[in-house]
Amino acid sequence: MKSSSARQLSSSFFYESKQAGEHPVSSIKQEFICRYAYGRAAETVLMSENGQDYMGFAIDGGICSFVLCDGVGLSYRGDFASKYLGSNLLAWLRTSTELSAQLLERKLHELSEASSLEAELYQVEDNTPRLLKEVLQEKQRLGSESMYICGRIELPNRFQKKGKLWLAWQGDSRLRLFHDQMELSERFGDSFHTSERWSTRNGLIGGKPHVYQSKLDHLSGYRLLMYSDGLNDLDPITEQVPDEDVQVLMNALHTDGLEDDASFLEISW
Repeated sequence: MKSSSARQLSSSFFYESKQAGEHPVSSIKQEFICRYAYGRAAETVLMSENGQDYMGFAIDGGICSFVLCDGVGLSYRGDFASKYLGSNLLAWLRTSTELSAQLLERKLHELSEASSLEAELYQVEDNTPRLLKEVLQEKQRLGSESMYICGRIELPNRFQKKGKLWLAWQGDSRLRLFHDQMELSERFGDSFHTSERWSTRNGLIGGKPHVYQSKLDHLSGYRLLMYSDGLNDLDPITEQVPDEDVQVLMNALHTDGLEDDASFLEISW
């Protein structure tokens, strides 16, 4: 079932996933070509629960801002953490005139302080069995956690001759960059680890955000691909995967549904 929030106004476009449903492979073609999809794990669908992923992006003329968050299921309300972090990071990326590692760290700490107050709204119900209630309360004390990828692409304009790419991440979601079908992802190094994440209680866990920034040497031919671990079948594939094949992976009929939540975002320019 198609469930999303998307709007289009002339040369702008905004999308954010809805955690209570699925979104089939879709695309938007403006200054950027974006393909995107969202799916919940089969068990999550069966239990009628929210997905732990959150994904969103915005095209504002020659600028594309994006975020993909994977909530940590073993933490308390990973779905809350991913949406809270993702929606706020996307708003920050769209409005900031300057991006840097220091400014991102400051923002992540601010969000941690603010979200701890909002997380208090998700109290454990009184009628919860005692042992389960104790487990949930301990998880709540430790906080909600999410891994993330975020970034912004700026196309050349009259004020800058070359485009700009700015990326930041913590966690093991996939982030891959291609130019003219050649993969350039080695530029990101060995820096994708499950031990690194953001927490509503503790801020940064496992170290500081990894940041990659670069001027773009070419006007076109780039493809930036990101997806959560529910789509790890894409890992060995370097060519662009057709829509119908991505949808086959999202449906995961061979395993009676996804084994983990899956977010997919591909941006070409």
